[in-house]
Amino acid sequence: MRIESFDLLDSKDKFHQKALHWSGQFDEISFFNSNGSPDQWGRFESVLAVKALHAFCADDNVLDQLQQFLKKHQNGFVPGFLSYDLKNEIEELQTSAIDKLGFPAAYFFVPAITVSITERQVQIQADDPASVYQSICDTMIPQADKSLAIRIQARWTKEEYLSAFDKVQQHIQRGDIYEVNLCQEFFAENADISPVEIYLKLNAVSPTPFSNFFRVGQHFVMSASPERFLAKRKGKLISQPIKGTAKRGVTKQEDQDIINRMLQSQKEIAENVMIVDLVRNDLTRSALPGTVEATRLFEIQSFKQVHQMISTITSIQDPKVSNMDVFRHTFPAGSMTGAPKIAAMRICDQIEDSKRGVYAGSIGYFDTLHDEFDFNVVIRSLLYNQQEHYLSFHTGGAVTNQALGEQEYQECLLKASAILQALNSKLER
Repeated sequence: MRIESFDLLDSKDKFHQKALHWSGQFDEISFFNSNGSPDQWGRFESVLAVKALHAFCADDNVLDQLQQFLKKHQNGFVPGFLSYDLKNEIEELQTSAIDKLGFPAAYFFVPAITVSITERQVQIQADDPASVYQSICDTMIPQADKSLAIRIQARWTKEEYLSAFDKVQQHIQRGDIYEVNLCQEFFAENADISPVEIYLKLNAVSPTPFSNFFRVGQHFVMSASPERFLAKRKGKLISQPIKGTAKRGVTKQEDQDIINRMLQSQKEIAENVMIVDLVRNDLTRSALPGTVEATRLFEIQSFKQVHQMISTITSIQDPKVSNMDVFRHTFPAGSMTGAPKIAAMRICDQIEDSKRGVYAGSIGYFDTLHDEFDFNVVIRSLLYNQQEHYLSFHTGGAVTNQALGEQEYQECLLKASAILQALNSKLER
């Protein structure tokens, strides 16, 4: 394989579109796009990887097998995903809810072609980089289907959501848990879409720092994730949980007023503190003593639809702890479970009506050459089984003793808004 660099003649956005449409010929696709977000821990502005030279797919004994796979392939970039339901293996939990998507518990691949894109340059690793570059440049961007309108249904009625919310609060009042991330599914049957086109629409509507498009065979993920689950850089572990959401204002002043209210909200601060404590506890199990610290607390980051409250927790990984053990100690993301973590997951399994699958799991990559990795949290994301024509997404929010069911229900709908806009759809209730 050779690595060559080329000048970017199109705009970066247009090259992204061409590259993604070009990638449609392959059964394995991974595309990460930071959308120009400033990120001291990020490695790529955007990177596309296609065509598996070697692949890893598993539904049980995932982390041990994945460790062996990564040991065999020490030559660099290995993208893939871990399903939320990997928790069942890590913590001996069980999920019996509906699963109409049929994603594996984990999938990773060693790509034949990697295309890294910056504002002015393209770097390609392939057997014939010049041919790849020319093929992408020659790709025609198809006319967007303006008539697309997908019929989206809610798995729960509003009344069913509020009933589930009440059950969670009863657990809190009994002292079983003190926070739970309760999620609900929205879905479409007989859905016939162009996943690349939908992803590009979603990314235009909601450009986020951990945006991702992933394909393995008939399974697709179209993600507008704003959240980093876990990264490793030069032995340092970095987690950036999100807990706290508010709608964007119409004017700059209204935006600032909303941000000020978030920063003064006891509910938002309390939710964020609970997750920060959970993540600190998770990282402690893999860290050198005394190195876990919350380096930034309660930062507000503003996206097109929402403001989010984000904190940053870091630690130095104990060299005696393997990367797979780091994942055992931290997965899934605490922001998607609740606290205490195992009890919260068990309660979600009892109450939620559909399997989360890849949603609330993580998509990212291992850099086996430098012993580093970077993974997002799969939220604000569409999952699609093309063979079954089944399209699905979940939204969720933190339930605490102070939370109000109506407000949390409206927050779920707010988090769904960008996806519904990308699908040109309204929710059928």
